[in-house]
Amino acid sequence: MATKSKSAGPATFEELLTEIRQREGKLSPSHKKLAERVMSDPEAVAFMTISELAAAVGVNEATVVRFATGLGLKGYPGLTRLCRERLQEQAQLLRRFDNLEHMAAEGAGLLEQTVALDQANIARTFARIEGSTWDSAVEHLARAPRVHVMGLRKCHAPAYLLGYLLRMLREDVETVNASVGSLTDDLRRVREGDCFVAMSIHRYSVDTVRAAEWARHSGAHVIAFTDNASSPLAASAHDTFYIDASSASVLRSMTAFTSLAQAMSGGVAQLLGHRVRETLLEEEKLLSSFSVYVTDAAADKHH
Repeated sequence: MATKSKSAGPATFEELLTEIRQREGKLSPSHKKLAERVMSDPEAVAFMTISELAAAVGVNEATVVRFATGLGLKGYPGLTRLCRERLQEQAQLLRRFDNLEHMAAEGAGLLEQTVALDQANIARTFARIEGSTWDSAVEHLARAPRVHVMGLRKCHAPAYLLGYLLRMLREDVETVNASVGSLTDDLRRVREGDCFVAMSIHRYSVDTVRAAEWARHSGAHVIAFTDNASSPLAASAHDTFYIDASSASVLRSMTAFTSLAQAMSGGVAQLLGHRVRETLLEEEKLLSSFSVYVTDAAADKHH
């Protein structure tokens, strides 16, 4: 009887990231430094020599080789090949926005730069989404007994938006605010089978990272909205969405976060189908009964 051949190493950069995350808790300090560099800056690693990467991370060249082969790759060339293929996958998209870094030098104003950068943020964010990841996230957001959405500080706005939109579509959606020491009270309601959405970008909120870890430990399906593969949220997530937040000012852009939240809500509405229509009709009855919005007659009176 033939013996089963040893499984091949990662064939794509995404598979490499998955392999690294699965081994994260077992990596030595030196290998962890290398893993963090590969996950956070594959563009640079793609064109570094082995000596350059070793020097940048503060290890010797033999350690770099052991790191690569330990992941199932054919030495350091196997590692750089996956990083370069990652670049090639996005090359066409990047060429559309290759003038962004020159806009300021050429005299483009803040408005023009902001529009161009946000277009790039959205395009690059959505181009990185794998179909299987998208399907899994939408399915859990639609079907889980309860959904919890958490984002603090700059990520509070897109988290609130996602929670608000989902509550229009289904029951049992909670936005975790962690206000006035209530985080532990909010997390106590997370149950096995629930869906927990965590949003955070550098610098990462400690409460959000810990909450995602707790949710995973409790058996919830964790979805992360974050900025790169070295984010601590990626370690706890079942489905991770990497979101570009480049900005023409000192404040990072939340535009791609908002676009993804809206798209994901649309995916949930599509999956739930006729049930959404019933929910929205009930919502309209309540809004009308409580006179939440200005009526057309009242609006016409003011014109």
